[in-house]
Amino acid sequence: MKLSWLDLRSFNDVDYKAMCGSLNSDINGVVVDSSSPVMDCHDSVSRIAFVDSPEEAEGCIEKADILLFDHSWYSEITTQPETYKSKAEIGFFIHVIDDETLQTACKIARQEKWAVIYFKDPTKIPLEIVLASADNTDGKIITIVKDIQEAEIVLGVLEKGSHGVMLTPNGIIDARELGQLCRKANNLEVSLEELEVTKISHIGMGERACVDTCSNFAKDEGLLIGSYSQGMILVSSETHPLPYMPTRPFRVNAGAIHSYLVSSVSQTNYLSELSSGHKVLGVNCDGKAREIVVGRMKIEVRPLLSIDAVSQSGIPVNVIVQDDWHVRVLGPGGKVLNVTELKPGDKLLGHTAPSGRHVGLPVKESCLEK
Repeated sequence: MKLSWLDLRSFNDVDYKAMCGSLNSDINGVVVDSSSPVMDCHDSVSRIAFVDSPEEAEGCIEKADILLFDHSWYSEITTQPETYKSKAEIGFFIHVIDDETLQTACKIARQEKWAVIYFKDPTKIPLEIVLASADNTDGKIITIVKDIQEAEIVLGVLEKGSHGVMLTPNGIIDARELGQLCRKANNLEVSLEELEVTKISHIGMGERACVDTCSNFAKDEGLLIGSYSQGMILVSSETHPLPYMPTRPFRVNAGAIHSYLVSSVSQTNYLSELSSGHKVLGVNCDGKAREIVVGRMKIEVRPLLSIDAVSQSGIPVNVIVQDDWHVRVLGPGGKVLNVTELKPGDKLLGHTAPSGRHVGLPVKESCLEK
C-alpha cells in the first residue's frame, strides 16, 4: 500500500484546520510539530508528531500515532524503547547529504518501523540504494518530495517505489492529487473473466494501431482492447516467438483505430488519440496491472478481422484486429491464441464494465453500442 502524508508544520492554525477539514480517506497521515495540536482530522488519518527531542515527545505520546525523531536521537531512543512505544509507533527522520547519512538511512530503514528521508540531491540513486538495502524487511520508507511530479517518480523507483511520500501542499488541490496518486498506485488491478467466441469475420481493409511502449511486457501480459465500452478482450503483446521475424516485447498489435483501450483503472482512450508520452494499463492474465508509457503509435492500413464474443452474463464483446496469424489474444491460464485460428466456442480473457462512456470516463446514461 502506498501512503500519502501531508506535512502541515508550516501551516498557521486557520490553514491547518481548513486543510484537515477538507481531507478525504486518500490521505493516510498528517505531520505536525510536537508543539501543535494533534489534530482535527478523521480517524483514518494517522497523526504524526515531528519532535525535536525526547522531552518534547512526552507531550505528544498520548495523542500521536507516530512519533518522528531526528536520527541524531537514534541511539538514545532505541536503547529505551518502552518509554516511547507505550502508545505511539516510533520513526526517524534522516536528511541524506552524503555517503555517511546514506548509510544511516539504510540502517534505520532495515531496522525500524518508519524511516522518513529527505534527499538533498535530485538523483534517485540514493533512494534506490535505501530501497535495495531494506528489501524484505518490515519497515516503511517515506520519501519527502517537493511536488506531485516527483511523488509519481518516487513511487515507481526500482519498479516498486518508496512505501509512501510526504509533501508540503500548496493547497487542497495538491493534497487531493497526492491522495489520488497513491490510491491509483494501490488499486492497479482489473477484474477479468472468461469470454466465449461466438463469431469470426474477415471484414476487409482498415487502419490498425500498434502500441509501442517504453517497457517490455511479460508473456502473460497485454492490453485490454474493444469496440464497445462495455467489454474488452486481452490482446497479447509480441513476446511470443514468430517464425519470420524477431519478437518485439515492447509492442501490442492492438487493433483498429476506433477501439477503446483501458488506460487506467477507471478510464479508456481511443487508440486513435494515443501518442508518445501517453500512459496505458498493461494487464496480465491474473488481472494484475501496471502503468506503461507509450513510446510510439504505429498506424498502418492492414486487413482486419472481427472477433465477437460473449461474457457468461450475456454481455456482447467485440474487438477488430489485424487479420494475420502473428496477432494473438490471451485465454484462461495465459493460453496464447492466434487470432486467425480462433473459432466459435474458444475461450478468451476479457473485462466487462457498465456500458456508456463520455471522454473515456464511465457515465450512467442510455447508450447502445453494436
